[in-house]
Amino acid sequence: MNKKQKKMLARIIISAILMVAINFLPVKGIVRFICYLVPYLIIGYDILLKAWKGIKNRQMFDESFLMAIATIGAMALAVYKDGDYTEAIAVMLFYQIGEWFQSYAVGKSRKNISELMDIRPDYANIEQNGKLEQVDPDEVEIGSIIIVQPGEKVPIDGIVIEGNSSLNTSALTGESMPREVSAGEEIISGCINMTGRIKIQTTKEFGESTVSKILDLVENASSRKSKSEDFISKFARVYTPLVCYSALALAILPPLVRIIILGIPAEWGEWIYRALTFLVISCPCALVVSIPLSFFAGIGGASKAGVLVKGSNYLETLSQTKYVVFDKTGTLTQGVFEVNGIHHNQLENEKLVEYAALAESASSHPISKSLQRAYGKELDLSRVAEVQEISGNGVIAKVDGKEVAAGNSKLMKYLGVEYKDCHCVGTIIHIAIDREYSGHIVISDRVKENSKAAIRALKASGVEKTVMLTGDAKAIAEQVASSLGIDKVYSELLPAGKVSKVEELLKEKPAKAKLAFVGDGINDAPVLSRADIGIAMGAMGSDAAIEAADVVLMDDDPMKIAKAIRISRKCLRIVYENIWFAIGIKVLCLALGALGIANMWLAVFADVGVMVLAVLNAIRALFVKKL
Repeated sequence: MNKKQKKMLARIIISAILMVAINFLPVKGIVRFICYLVPYLIIGYDILLKAWKGIKNRQMFDESFLMAIATIGAMALAVYKDGDYTEAIAVMLFYQIGEWFQSYAVGKSRKNISELMDIRPDYANIEQNGKLEQVDPDEVEIGSIIIVQPGEKVPIDGIVIEGNSSLNTSALTGESMPREVSAGEEIISGCINMTGRIKIQTTKEFGESTVSKILDLVENASSRKSKSEDFISKFARVYTPLVCYSALALAILPPLVRIIILGIPAEWGEWIYRALTFLVISCPCALVVSIPLSFFAGIGGASKAGVLVKGSNYLETLSQTKYVVFDKTGTLTQGVFEVNGIHHNQLENEKLVEYAALAESASSHPISKSLQRAYGKELDLSRVAEVQEISGNGVIAKVDGKEVAAGNSKLMKYLGVEYKDCHCVGTIIHIAIDREYSGHIVISDRVKENSKAAIRALKASGVEKTVMLTGDAKAIAEQVASSLGIDKVYSELLPAGKVSKVEELLKEKPAKAKLAFVGDGINDAPVLSRADIGIAMGAMGSDAAIEAADVVLMDDDPMKIAKAIRISRKCLRIVYENIWFAIGIKVLCLALGALGIANMWLAVFADVGVMVLAVLNAIRALFVKKL
């Protein structure tokens, strides 16, 4: 609890104790009124001030005005009839209890989001004249060398040029597993350096770095309201003045009818009491407070799980998702090619990979990089000469004086070398040494560990159709889709082709069902923007993902997609529960109040009791179960 919450709790306790204690005092008349006025003012002075300011600013139709009018009226009736003052105090007391619960729930949700906000760095270390100088991250230019000590936050995106360390990425990903980094690897802002001292060459300005974009995203989330929130806001603007005028009519018209038409006593006190009860019952606190709070809590709970939702409107759309369309590379697969097999080799495996890696050493293609990683040693480029790249086919080079050809089947045909086909799915690199076939190497993109479980989890959560779009060859795409249990796959697509397929799927799906596209955010921005909702995963450091997507998963675990959908559905379920519960109780109690059956105590339940229950229900959105 913060100071304000502790102060309010103290006021609630003191006021409640005084209200009960005064009942046992043998006092009457004006002394009794003054005694009860003390706990009333202790618990309600701030509500009375808000109501007065609203009247002065001609913006009086709000909860504070309703509470003030109803409780002052109840106190006046108690003075007039020498009646029960506790009703007025209890209305204000329980209203403040409801406000305290709301404050606590918001604080809890803000804590989840502020933990994410903790990624904001306070300074960056720059080495000058052998000493470290702390500077504002905004002052650091691209290409600068910064130093991050153990225990410090990484302030700006960059590349590690010296040192190695473990990084705590939990503020970004929601996962506690540390990430190891060493020289040559990319590093993003917002992580905490845990062990070693590292030097980083910055690749972005602070304003464009990952941490800044994430903070902007979270800070602006509350500005994007859902349809439910917009409805409640418009409803409250019409509803509040309507019930105020209805209460006024209830206080004046029946007594006038009794006097003028029926010729019987007016009973002003009875009808004013009914009008005040009607006002207390009608207060829309439960709706106005609990609906935005439910969405806020949902966004906070999602943030804690490493799922950043740009606004409650996207949370609402996500809950209606029935079609999920995936990009393959980097989303369902690692996006890193590696050697997965060596077949028909006439040399030792290591020797064949060594020749292939040396022949491909001049290329920056991912296939070349994967061969170099498989070799695992530093390449001696002095052994390589006469490198000739055959576009679209492969490479021919002299290695240790021998002609080494590494490439696809077209290269083998070009050289007149008889090769052997491979039964495996992947990219096949055939190797020929001095025009003699030496075997082939299978290189493929590895499926992520959780991808299959993620597809199962999506179907279990009510997703009707899963689709995969990829630029890969048909055989590779179908093999991956089949192994994961994906319903439909479209292969050999260019980026524009992916957009076209999403357009087709949007036309096919039922009107109320929503389509989500999941991509790695690097080259999927057009599709992320076109889908009903775009989800970027594994997007740490990707500008395209954070800007184009509606939901950003802060690690590359595909299981988070199902978790995000479940969070959204739980949140919307809570919202609708609160709407129906609050409106149902209000309508019932308003009818009873107008008929004189409901007293002020029932009014307290209809207003504050319903609000407290709705707020407690909304708090449930903060808690996210593990899949």
